[in-house]
Amino acid sequence: MKNEAKSTRLLTIMVIMLMVILLIGTAVVIILLNSSKESSASEPTIDEIVEASVDIPEMTTNLASDDYIRISFKIQTDSKEAQEELTKRDFQAKNLIIEQLSEMTAAKLKGKAGKEQLTNELKKQLNEIMQDGQVIDVYITSYIIQ
Repeated sequence: MKNEAKSTRLLTIMVIMLMVILLIGTAVVIILLNSSKESSASEPTIDEIVEASVDIPEMTTNLASDDYIRISFKIQTDSKEAQEELTKRDFQAKNLIIEQLSEMTAAKLKGKAGKEQLTNELKKQLNEIMQDGQVIDVYITSYIIQ
């Protein structure tokens, strides 16, 4: 009788341990699936990026170094609403671009660091005027200094 009681207790403990392992495994699988969905959902598709972007057509302006630049941009916003607002504010965006370029020299713009500084400063200034969203990134799509 004692052996029977011991084996019943042992069987009960094994069943409980098996259930705990299954619960932990299920929880881990659910957490991993949710985290992979969140990471893939946070990255917009290229179609979403294009839909929420504004093209600033090629513009020509003087630099501080008496050279001139022909440059165009694509500005990525965080939503369709922000894209619509920035489209309406294109005159303000162009003004900010001209002001920023007029403070830069050709030598400073020739390197990667100068272009990054320009796009980062434009992003910051554009976000200051935006009300319905924000600018995610500013891309230079064409660029000639003469």
